[in-house]
Amino acid sequence: MPQAIGYAAQAADKDLDYFEFERRDPTAEDVEIEIAYCGVCHSDLHQARNEWGGTVFPCVPGHEIVGKVTRVGDKVAKFKVGDTVGVGCMVDSCGHCHSCDEGHEQYCENGFVATYNGEDKHLGGVTFGGYSNRITVKEGFVLKVSDELELAGVAPLLCAGITTYSPLRHWGVSKGHKVGVVGLGGLGHMAVKLAAAMGAEVVLFTTSPGKVEDGKRLGADHVVISKDEEQMQAWTNKLDFILNTVAAPHDLDAYLSLLRLNGTMCLVGVPAEHHPSPAVFNLISKRRSLAGSLIGGIAETQEMLDFCAEHGITSDIEMIAMDDINEAYERMLKSDVKYRFVIDMATLKQK
Repeated sequence: MPQAIGYAAQAADKDLDYFEFERRDPTAEDVEIEIAYCGVCHSDLHQARNEWGGTVFPCVPGHEIVGKVTRVGDKVAKFKVGDTVGVGCMVDSCGHCHSCDEGHEQYCENGFVATYNGEDKHLGGVTFGGYSNRITVKEGFVLKVSDELELAGVAPLLCAGITTYSPLRHWGVSKGHKVGVVGLGGLGHMAVKLAAAMGAEVVLFTTSPGKVEDGKRLGADHVVISKDEEQMQAWTNKLDFILNTVAAPHDLDAYLSLLRLNGTMCLVGVPAEHHPSPAVFNLISKRRSLAGSLIGGIAETQEMLDFCAEHGITSDIEMIAMDDINEAYERMLKSDVKYRFVIDMATLKQK
């Protein structure tokens, strides 16, 4: 079996460090990929530090993967050696439940196989992710990536991109809609770009006055400082949809009141602790909805990548070397990145 190298957390209280392990040889339906870049998601930190519980160590994070195909199995039809491809948050699902049949593998009723810390059906144990030099993935969970886009900037689309694209598409965001985006981080900056490209009037809500200029550069028509009560009240009952990307507990009522009749706020940020419960009256008074969304299915993720290629959309990134990952985690906790770290796998060397 091919030897792989990467970085792993050996325990929740340990820094990530160099790690050697095995990948499987491609089966007839597999694609082997040499990883060029891997984005750094806040979920990686949660998992590596076992903040959600259930992490199996050693843990090799990473589910925003782009690279080149190096080998394909005999039955692989969609990819060939040399193709530019991506892998997101899933590498398998049951394939036969209601959700999978409808192309929503992310909601697989038997549980999808996560790119890392999922059940490895081939080698046993758990799957290892993209903080590594190579990965082998079932063809149906590999995505085509346009060579027209800057590849490192594509990597975060495989999680941050699809996590924001899917709800925007599901709730039919288009020209004429007023859409709020709460938070300007890895997810929020993609939400602004995508909603703007869909033709919506975009209102960014941020606690940071220093992000006003950046928000407008990314495509926001209006930037509201959410700590300013007067600015917030000016948008009461005016928004059709809100995409809330904040991954920390906060008052949801402050945003629910900004929705007009039949408006929806969708949560995509996952805090380590619960949000305070919203007031029921805030929902029933305007038939407002509070919803959540995960990532997207494979077909929708491919649609998102094609949409981004058509509109020239990539993530705003800061490139780091593999051995800078622990410092990057600490900076990520301080929101000290604009707006996604991406690991250059050329810096990962065998020891």
